[in-house]
Order: sequence, then C-alpha cells, then structure tokens
Amino acid sequence: MSRPRGGDRPQQGRPRRPQPRRTPLDPARRAAFDVVRAVSERDAYANLTLPSLLRERGITGRDAAFATELAYGTCRSLGLLDAVIARAANRPVDQIDGVLLDLLRLGAYQLLRTRVDAHAAVDTTVEQAAIEFDSPRAGFVNGVLRTISARDEAAWVADLAPSATADPVGHLAFTHSHPRWIAQAFADALGADAAELGDLLTSDDTRPVVHLAARPGAMTAAELAAAVDGTPGRYSPYAVYLPGGDPGGLEPLRDGAAQVQDEGSQLVARALALAPVDGDGGRWLDLCSGPGGKTALLAAIAGATGARVTAVEPTPHRADLVEHNVRGFDVDVLRVDGRDTGLPAKSFDRVLVDAPCTGLGALRRRPEARWRRVPGDVPPLAKLQRELLASAIALTRPGGVVLYATCSPHLAETVGVVADALRRHPVTALDTWPLFDPVPAGAGPHVQLWPHRHGTDAMFAAALQVG
Repeated sequence: MSRPRGGDRPQQGRPRRPQPRRTPLDPARRAAFDVVRAVSERDAYANLTLPSLLRERGITGRDAAFATELAYGTCRSLGLLDAVIARAANRPVDQIDGVLLDLLRLGAYQLLRTRVDAHAAVDTTVEQAAIEFDSPRAGFVNGVLRTISARDEAAWVADLAPSATADPVGHLAFTHSHPRWIAQAFADALGADAAELGDLLTSDDTRPVVHLAARPGAMTAAELAAAVDGTPGRYSPYAVYLPGGDPGGLEPLRDGAAQVQDEGSQLVARALALAPVDGDGGRWLDLCSGPGGKTALLAAIAGATGARVTAVEPTPHRADLVEHNVRGFDVDVLRVDGRDTGLPAKSFDRVLVDAPCTGLGALRRRPEARWRRVPGDVPPLAKLQRELLASAIALTRPGGVVLYATCSPHLAETVGVVADALRRHPVTALDTWPLFDPVPAGAGPHVQLWPHRHGTDAMFAAALQVG
C-alpha cells in the first residue's frame, strides 16, 4: 500500500489560518492595468488597445472615461512616476518585477495626478498585488504607495526635478513627464518663442479633441457638424470637432463621407492642392501615403478638379489601409519604395512627401510614444527624409511643386531636410503660409503648427517649386 503524498496527509496541530478573500480590480481599473501591461510587455499602442478592450468588455460611460484617464495618463507619465516610485521604494525601477511595477505606476498615477481618494487608490492596488503575487509583495506595494501618498505631485517634483535655474528645460521636462531630449528639441524649434515650452508640454498631456474631416463632394463641414453634433473647425474648411465619444460608429464615417483626421493634416493636404503651379496637368502624387488619410482627402479634392492621384506605400499592411481609405476614389496605389518608384522622372505636377518621422508632433495622441523614441532614432529618419524628398523632386516637372511635411517639429527632420534640398536640388522655397490661410502667418517661409497655439498636431510643411 503506497504512502499518502504530502498534500494528502491529514492536518495535524493548529488549523491553517484562512486566507483573506481578496477583491480584484474593478472593471475600469482592470482595463487600464491591462493596457499598461500590453504597452510594457508587447509594445502595444495604448490608443489602439484601449478602445477595442472597452468594447469587448462592455465598459461605457463614466467607467470608460475613468479607464481612459488611468491608462493614457499612466502611459504619458512614466518618467515622473518611475522617478517617484524609485525614491519611495529605495531601489531602481528595473529591479522591480514588471507586473508589480505597472501596478505601482497605476496606483501612483491615481495618487499624484487624479482626484481619486488616496485610500481607494492604495487599497485597490494592494489587493491586486496580493492576487497577482503574495502577501509579502502586497505589503511592499502598500509601503511604497503610502510613502508616495504622504506628498503631493508638487512636493515630489520639488524634490526630484532638476533645478529650474540651472536647467530650465530639464525642470520643465521632468515636471511635465517628457524625456529631456524631446523637451530640448521642442525648445530648439520654438526658438525665440521658447518661453512657450511649458504650454507646449502641457498640451501634450491634454487629451485632444477628436477632429473629423468632411470629404469634399460627399459632405460639407456644416453638414457633418450637424450630423454628429459637432463644431466646425477653426482653420480647415473640412474640419469638424467632435465633442466626445467613439467616432467609429458615426454614420458619415461608415458611409465614407467623412474621416477621422487631425486638422493640421487636413491643412497639409489642402496646401498641396492650393500651391501655385504653372499649367497644372492634374497629375498628383502622394509619395508616402500610408495609412491613407491625406491620400483620401487629396483624392476628394482632386475629384472636383479632374486631377488624378497616385499613391505610393511600400509596407504591405499600410498599403492595404491606403486602398481601404481611398475606396470609391480613382487612385492608383503602388506598393513600391518612394525612393525607387519606377515612375517616369518629371511626370507629376504636385507631389506630397508626408515623410516617416519620429512623430514628436503627435505625442498627445500616442500616450506611450514619448518613452519609446530615443535620440538615435533621428539621424536614420532624417537620412530617409532627405532621400524621399530628393526622389519627389526628381518626379516633379519643372514648374511643379513638392510639399514636404512631417508630424515632428525636430529641426533635423524639418528645416534641416529642406535646407539640404535647397543646396542640392533645383528647387526654390515658396512662402508656405498663404497655403495654410486662415492660420495666422508665422516667421519664415515654412509652416510650423503647434498644439498649444493652433489646437493641431505639430505639423511642419514646406512648399518647394522645382526649377
């Protein structure tokens, strides 16, 4: 007869103390935590992960708004949160288990940047730590969060941030939870207006209004605004601001009469169509078209003039998105590299180069993006941008116009690329500001939009006429 296994032996001595029943995170906090984990563990995009997760779990109304605030806010604030956690835990964050660290981030964000009751923020996080791990590590979370809760955000910033006198950019970067190199890039681009840096960094932490674009020929902005209970945009004749909610279910979008698109991007597409061209033959090219938002708007504008748009996108899934977005329009989508298209030289009247870039101008729409980019990303992107612009110039006939655009204000990706083209190629810089009217003109021939000034992404644009 076999001996009973250890787990089958009858209990002897004092009975084991029953474990307390733990309460898991509520649906809103759970959704936020799962998004933060997806970003940390799988490099997911928060703005793509959260909406689908909310729909799958049936989270709506105030719970959905709370989950959104926690998920996006935690992802945006990682630099500040990690510095505070490291000080409170008395250890570097890379020595803390990843799941435990994300729980601490979620709890710390509630304590420092929301009006959530401190008791609720701590207890819900500690309970989940006990469920995920064990009582000792739940105790660790409890101790760290109670240390954090002893001071407000301003006190932690005063303790941990670089000196506002010795390093004003570093101080603002820490205060607004941006990597310092990004804050410096913004300050460099602002130039004489660098005093606005704090306002710009604040705008990155403000959840942006959803912008819609009415497609010309299908619907006017006034009609779209009435259909979605929105407000006409400030600058683009196609723009409508959506007051809130998920735009995916709106009928004008389902019918292809409108699209989600930042007003700055709308102005870039419109500027290409407005650029002065001597004898426009109606041959327009979008050299970097994925995912196709600008291409679709260009095609809608072209439809009223008889022009035809060709779109280039080498990445298969992005080319699929372009074809989806331009369905119903007469657009040729070519799956080739914009640097080697095989298209005839000097064959287009208008060419848009909406170049791949760091995306620093759209950080408010991509909560985790500021922590993914590093300074080393800039040089290879700037090289690619120069090559794409050179290709665009070669494909444009004399008298035609190339519009170079990036969703980044970094000088190496904007004026640096344009200056290189002016040195190397037969092009002349045009005054681009009139093409963005009624946006108030700024300094220089090139356009730089800003979230804190214009309510748009930080789009850069430069119009070049080919000689």
